[in-house]
Amino acid sequence: MIRSVVKGTGSALPSRVVSNEELARLVDTSDEWIVERTGIRSRHVAGEGETTATLATQAARNALAAAGVDASAVDLIVLATATPDQTFPATATKVQDALGCNGGIAFDVAAVCSGFLYALGVADSLLRTGMARCALVIGAETFSRILDWEDRATCVLFGDGAGAVLLAAEEVAEGGPGVLTTRLHADGAHNELLFTDGGPSTTGTVGKVRMKGREVFRHAVVNLAEVLQEVLEESGFTAADLDWVVPHQANARILDATARKLGLANEKVIVTVDQHANTSAASVPLALDAAVRDGRIKAGDLVMLEAMGGGFTWGASLLRM
Repeated sequence: MIRSVVKGTGSALPSRVVSNEELARLVDTSDEWIVERTGIRSRHVAGEGETTATLATQAARNALAAAGVDASAVDLIVLATATPDQTFPATATKVQDALGCNGGIAFDVAAVCSGFLYALGVADSLLRTGMARCALVIGAETFSRILDWEDRATCVLFGDGAGAVLLAAEEVAEGGPGVLTTRLHADGAHNELLFTDGGPSTTGTVGKVRMKGREVFRHAVVNLAEVLQEVLEESGFTAADLDWVVPHQANARILDATARKLGLANEKVIVTVDQHANTSAASVPLALDAAVRDGRIKAGDLVMLEAMGGGFTWGASLLRM
């Protein structure tokens, strides 16, 4: 069978690190308040010359280097972002040009925090049907540029960064590596719970992030547990079979609640929210790359990716590394 096999992972973070103490000098908050409610201790914030495209390009280069593959082999780039460099063209085309692999397929996907799962699902479909052979799937964000830095309900939660995965279409045996199952969902009825208050066709601005945190938390725990169970049932595995879960890094309490709901051991959950905060579409590939590079996630491991974001959108994907 043809599967999309992970050949390498990579990530990139802005050089500037912003601590909770620094934020406490801007808004009415404290390190204790942020840590207790979110688990976040610091985040990276893009500076001058750092954009979604530059971070995505560096993450892509790191994934290519990890795989030992030249950029010329890439014929598909799917970039998930809610903070593109421009309204158009797609930021993926800027990454393509920077890598020097022009001529293939390159486009953006907008599904906010679930964006990487959506991008992975699209890329997997294109690889398995022969539309492409080698794909970069990237999640990249500069969320700091759409935050209201006077709104403590949102500005403490988010950070900037990028993560990438290099996939190759390969013929593998049953039980071999690759993307096994992906399930994606959306429910536009909850737009007002997590959104930006602007856009090109409404206000002519990008707007700022607005969120009703308590309601988002409730939906996240239920939706994530359901889609994880859906993927497990579809693939014929149980939660006990999983070696690792790489969740969207939104809030430590959501991670704990979802793990409890599925009966997963906390030791199996990759957590980077304390260092990166919520990096939206970059969150899952950033955490995946961190765990691959420190040796926790190894070849042959069964790994579940999951995320939920504004829209609402949510999804999960099961990989054999």
